[in-house]
Amino acid sequence: MFRSTWTAVVTALCIALSAHFNPAAAQDRRVPSSPAELRLSYAPIVQRVQPAVVNVYAAKVVQNRNPLLDDPIFRRFFGVPGQQQEQVQRSLGSGVIVDASGLVVTNVHVIEGADQVKVSLSDKREFEAEIVLKDSRSDLAVLRLKDTKEKFPALEFTNSDELMVGDVVMAIGNPFGVGQTVTHGIISALARTQVGITDYQFFIQTDAAINPGNSGGALVDMNGRLAGINTAIYSRSGGSQGIGFAIPANMVRVVVASAKGGGKAVKRPWLGAKLQAVTPEIAESLGLRSPTGALVASVVASGPAAKAGLKSSDLITGIDGQTVDDPNAFDYRFATRPLGGTAQIDVQRGGKPVKLTVALETAPDTGRNELVVTARSPFQGAKVSTITPAVADELHLDADTEGVVITDLGGDSAAANVGFQKGDIILAVNNQKIGKTGDLEKAAGERPRIWRITLVRGGQQINVTLGG
Repeated sequence: MFRSTWTAVVTALCIALSAHFNPAAAQDRRVPSSPAELRLSYAPIVQRVQPAVVNVYAAKVVQNRNPLLDDPIFRRFFGVPGQQQEQVQRSLGSGVIVDASGLVVTNVHVIEGADQVKVSLSDKREFEAEIVLKDSRSDLAVLRLKDTKEKFPALEFTNSDELMVGDVVMAIGNPFGVGQTVTHGIISALARTQVGITDYQFFIQTDAAINPGNSGGALVDMNGRLAGINTAIYSRSGGSQGIGFAIPANMVRVVVASAKGGGKAVKRPWLGAKLQAVTPEIAESLGLRSPTGALVASVVASGPAAKAGLKSSDLITGIDGQTVDDPNAFDYRFATRPLGGTAQIDVQRGGKPVKLTVALETAPDTGRNELVVTARSPFQGAKVSTITPAVADELHLDADTEGVVITDLGGDSAAANVGFQKGDIILAVNNQKIGKTGDLEKAAGERPRIWRITLVRGGQQINVTLGG
């Protein structure tokens, strides 16, 4: 009896030691019990999703001017004055059909400046496409396939707010132009807000391999629904290093809804307040355990925030029950709320919680009077706008900013060559105050010998003097 007991103890001890030093041996291992278990695969999902993922080809004609043509002697003997060579630049990306009528979502940077856009389906058919809407703030563009009345396979949106770190996802696109490719991985992180790609810094991070050419392609969940649009990678080599970023489906849904509604621009809710990040020093002064939330720096009079009772120095900690870690997170959450309703905002004021109801309405945009300066001047080719609350919101300017702002520049325009940049605020030209676009248009047509320009860039006032 004693011997058998001792033998059992020794045997148990050996098994325990074996499991300790060889953990794999302690795991449950078994031979597959049926042929079906050997055939587990993502193939059914891929077969359902692949037809809705497309290749996007964009082409634009650029003028290559030979600098020798600026020499009058060279032009006289060797060239025609002003002669330029045209060259076609092509870019390649991916896209996703999101509506059976032929609406395709891709990235703005895939089709930016394109004179012609073509879409190639997974069955090798090609269609001309028109650009329905470009939203540079989110880097999303919506295309429509031309000259077709058939119904196309389209992906449904998932609720990207329900995704979790560790969920399995697949990335589908056309990397390096090799053809449609599927990779898989997991969601590595959510709500990445320090990526620096678009105005709305709120991305899904995944380790599914994403490479150049994948931009605009689909990130799908295990139900075959669109979780996001792949848009960027972090890489030191130019190839995938397991850190890719996708725009969440809930933002994509907003842009697509605007395109379906016939809008040329995406309409989003306007808060009417400027927010700033909470630094460790600010957190300490407010008695916070950690530097999280969005601090209200200023509030626009008569804006939605002011009407809701939001005040400077309030700390926004949540919206509609979702935690807000920083201003970027709030901007994304607020921008994806539907217009016409209200949002519940959680605020810490003087150490006490306060709940506020904010109306979801667009920023006033009357009086923008956007135009392109055509007069021969340092501003020639610049697209300018009078600063309205909507313009200020788009360009992240203080709502009380006055003047005229440059909203776009022609690539080879005089304004671009002089050194003007998008977002420059023109305050004065030759001591004349510039309050609206008409003032700048008038000043640009005067052709003085000397141009004295006062502008604001990045919050700093700059005085520039240029020859006429």
